[in-house]
Amino acid sequence: MSTALNPHKLDLERLNRLQEQMQQQDVEAILLYDPTNIRYATGSSNMQVYGLHNPCRYALVPAEGKAVMFEFAGCEHLLTNKPAIGDIRNAVAWYHFIVGNRVDEKANQWANEIADLLPGKRLAVDRLDPIGVAALNQRGVQVSDGQQVINRARMIKTPQEMIAMRAAISNCEKGMTLMHQNLQPGITEQKLWSYLHQANIEHGGEWIETRLLTSGPNTNPWYQECSDREIGNGDLVSFDTDLIGAHGYSADISRSWVTGDRQPTSEQRALYSAAYEQVARNIELFRPGISFQEVAEKSWSLPERFAERTNSAIAHGIGLCNEYPLIVAPHLWDDGGIEGQIEAGMVLCVESFAGEVGGREGVKLEQQILMTENGPELLSTYPLEEAIL
Repeated sequence: MSTALNPHKLDLERLNRLQEQMQQQDVEAILLYDPTNIRYATGSSNMQVYGLHNPCRYALVPAEGKAVMFEFAGCEHLLTNKPAIGDIRNAVAWYHFIVGNRVDEKANQWANEIADLLPGKRLAVDRLDPIGVAALNQRGVQVSDGQQVINRARMIKTPQEMIAMRAAISNCEKGMTLMHQNLQPGITEQKLWSYLHQANIEHGGEWIETRLLTSGPNTNPWYQECSDREIGNGDLVSFDTDLIGAHGYSADISRSWVTGDRQPTSEQRALYSAAYEQVARNIELFRPGISFQEVAEKSWSLPERFAERTNSAIAHGIGLCNEYPLIVAPHLWDDGGIEGQIEAGMVLCVESFAGEVGGREGVKLEQQILMTENGPELLSTYPLEEAIL
């Protein structure tokens, strides 16, 4: 099997998966504003981070045929040679930053064009401001939630997606290597984090969604972001890459390292061993056909002293970013559990955080796996620190 990415095949594979889901769920057309969803359906990207908070471009995808791409004015040249796109038009922006007091006028202009293109009166949408929903409703268009449609499509990875994802992970691990090489006492958290950004951009990556790299007492509790703290000799450094890399695919890998030339303390070993065992044991649970609930019920729990700060997620899907499904820990199941089962072709991140209330440090570990018919395949190959165990 070829390991070289074929962008045309990638675009058409993803469009085909989306349209299969649309037909299964009786969706006539879907309107996409989320930049990652647009990329999935059309193969096009443009100002991705800007588009996350400015609805400046969108795509209309019918259940059969090619997509209509409404591009930011002046950027049509970015869409040449895109096989999933059949029509290119200028986007009609109606958010206040762009149009000021003309929001209603522009929203009506936008709604007229969308309604005229629809094969019927039913439209799924991934996200849309209330003014847009109202304008479509006034034209007899029934708007429904499109998130479940595209989430189901994105959940199973195509062969070309796996080539793209492996490239993103490989480049992410080049950045992790660069970080490890530069981890010396006295470097700041932010300086160390910058090496991952550098490698990501250098190898065709795009952005990093969080700033989750911390050291010493900043590692516990988790979800503190990197600062100008100088990392001390013997400090734990814990991080979560949350990286959008080559071809727009995500590498979500966590590691924890001991800084400098000191031997790990007994507490650091205990933290690492607990997180290591939780990830390893939980990966073994994943197989096609097992339900999300069964994964949660059978998941391995951290020792009691770490229970209060245990990670809320056992695992989550991953693709162009963090994706459906999210499988929560058993103690959160009644409130946050969802129905579904593991299927071959899913890519998941299995994670753990070990830290004690009142403790100085915490360990974060996360592995990215592909679900095959024969069980999980480890995609994240950067070595764990078995010497700490």
